[in-house]
Amino acid sequence: MLPMNRLFLIFSLAVVAGFVSCKRFPNPFANQKVLAEVGGEKLYLHDIAPIFTPDMTAEDSIKIQKSYVDQWVKKQLKIQEAEEMFRSSQEDIDRMVEEYRNSLMTHKVDQYYVDKRMDTLFTDKQIADYYLEHKPDFILDKNLLKARVVKVPDSYRQIAKLKEVMLSSGNDAYQDFVDICTKNGFELIEVNNWTEFPVLLSLLPTKKNTDYGYLLNEGKIFEFKDQGYTYYVRVTDHRGVGDYAPVESVSDVIRRVIFNQRKQDIIKAHEDSLYRQAVTEKKIVVNVN
Repeated sequence: MLPMNRLFLIFSLAVVAGFVSCKRFPNPFANQKVLAEVGGEKLYLHDIAPIFTPDMTAEDSIKIQKSYVDQWVKKQLKIQEAEEMFRSSQEDIDRMVEEYRNSLMTHKVDQYYVDKRMDTLFTDKQIADYYLEHKPDFILDKNLLKARVVKVPDSYRQIAKLKEVMLSSGNDAYQDFVDICTKNGFELIEVNNWTEFPVLLSLLPTKKNTDYGYLLNEGKIFEFKDQGYTYYVRVTDHRGVGDYAPVESVSDVIRRVIFNQRKQDIIKAHEDSLYRQAVTEKKIVVNVN
C-alpha cells in the first residue's frame, strides 16, 4: 500500500492534469498533457515531474506547479522577445554561445586531468625555496607584527613583577608571565601570527587621529588606561614597510602560486600529449607559412 504522502502527491498531479477518475488515479507521468505553450514551445506535465517530492501535500504541489509554469511562461516570452530584438545579431550570439560551450567543455577536460594528477602536498622546503627564489616579490608595504596585550585592574599591586616577566625573553620568563595572568584572571591576548598594525590598535583604548608608531619598539612595554584598567602592550616582533615579509605570513600565497603552476603544467602536458598523438595519427593539417 502506498504511504499517505505518496497518495497526496499522485492525487494533486492528477487533479491538475484533469485526469481524476472516480475509479482510479492514472499515472500522471504517462501522458503528454501540455501545461503551457508559448510561441510553439510547449511545457509538458512530465517535464516538471522532478520538482515534486513525496512529502508534498496536494495543496503544496498545486501551488508549486502553478509557480513553475508561470516562471516558465515568462522565461519563454523573454527569450522570444530577445530573439526578435536581436535577430540581426543572431550570428554573433550563436558564435558567443558556441565559444562559451567550447570553453566549458575544455575547462571540464582540464579539471578532469588536474583532479586526477594534481599533487596537493606542499612541503616547508618547497615553500621556503620558492620564497628565497622570489624574495623581491615579498617586500612589505605595511607593518606586520606579533604582540602581547594584558588587561590589568588598577588595584593590582605587583605591576613591577608583571612587567619584568612580560619584557623578559626565554621560556621560563614567559611561563611566569602566563602563570601570573592565569592566577589573577587577567585578560591576556596573544597576537602570535603576523598581524597588521591596525589590528593591534583595535585591541587597545586608542584615540582617533593619533600616531601610535612608537608601539613598534620591541624593547618596551606601553600602557593605556581606561575605566579602572590598564592595558599593557608589548610588540614582540616586527617587520616594517620596505622589509621582506616573513615567510610564514606569505606561505598561503606561495601555496596558491605553486598550486596554479602545477595546474598549468598538468594542462600543458595534456595538451602536448594530445597534439603529439594527433600528429602521429595524421589528424592535423596545418597550413601556416
